[in-house]
Amino acid sequence: MSSESTPALLKGAAGVESTESGGPAPAGPPARSPRSRSTAAYARYAAGKLAGAAVSLFAVLVTSFFLFRLIPGDPVKQMTGGRQVSTEQIAAMRREFGLDLPLWQQFTQYCGKALTGDFGTSYQFRAPVVDKITEALPATLLLTGTAFVIYTLLGIWLGARSAWRNGSAGDRANTALALTLYSVPSFWLGLLLIITLSVGIGPIPGLFPTGGMESGDTEGFARVLDIAHHLVLPVVTLVAVEYARTLLVMRSSLLDEMGSDYLTTARAKGLRDDLVRRRHAVPNAMLPTVTLLFVNLGTTVAGAILVETVFSWPGLGGLFYQALSVPDLPLVQALFFVFAAAVILMNTLADVIYPLLDPRVGR
Repeated sequence: MSSESTPALLKGAAGVESTESGGPAPAGPPARSPRSRSTAAYARYAAGKLAGAAVSLFAVLVTSFFLFRLIPGDPVKQMTGGRQVSTEQIAAMRREFGLDLPLWQQFTQYCGKALTGDFGTSYQFRAPVVDKITEALPATLLLTGTAFVIYTLLGIWLGARSAWRNGSAGDRANTALALTLYSVPSFWLGLLLIITLSVGIGPIPGLFPTGGMESGDTEGFARVLDIAHHLVLPVVTLVAVEYARTLLVMRSSLLDEMGSDYLTTARAKGLRDDLVRRRHAVPNAMLPTVTLLFVNLGTTVAGAILVETVFSWPGLGGLFYQALSVPDLPLVQALFFVFAAAVILMNTLADVIYPLLDPRVGR
């Protein structure tokens, strides 16, 4: 055997290539484990979603500046309330709020300040926009958070029961009612509830306040009950309109799971039908519904504008309506950005979390 063939034999037998001096060659980089590859793939997926969200937020920032300048009306003249003011006074007010600057300069100043969290000063309230939003935010979170919890639980429960009894009278009634309420405008339903349950109609007495968040003359636990009393009709309006989407998605997901082999195996083991549904079918059907819950949370915050306006609820929706009537450009722009950001961030959070629930996504 020649000396030239020895390295090849050593490489084939031991998996290590010899050098001319007889020592092993340096080993290459170790192969990455499947877990590390999966982590890197998820990191790239999440980074892409976050980058897309950042681009969307900047697009909303730009859109909010130009969109509301198409609204007819002069903010300065609206602030004067129709009073006789001199040209010099109007010019001074324009300088005060920066409305005398060229549009491109207003835009650059707006973007620069907004990126640092400064959305300017409200025209009508003469206060920082961020302060006004911070004051109104708790009322909106109370309303939308309460409605979100109720319509999520209601939609999942009714959706699971409807799918499990597919084709029954209860399933048809639940689906028909959900589709009907989902197609009803929220402001129209709110007005209908005010007429029937607040003002009273025929034999039905007025049971609930027509608007507002509290009466203002209560303290302690009585104040909590008073706020809950004012909360009933706005929450019922949001729940009636929003629970249908959760019900329909949950029903569809569970119907897809109904014919799976693992459910047949569970029944063959002697498990009760109710136990099969709760322990096996529903958890596996929850993945699309969990994604929808994040989307619903963002859209509920943005969609509460009409409901808060109808019920005079002192939240972000009512504040947006007040600002739009002037128009109070800094406040309108900031609120529009907040509503759009809630939808974008909740969608992004759903996209980022879903691969953790279903590893097939994001590969």
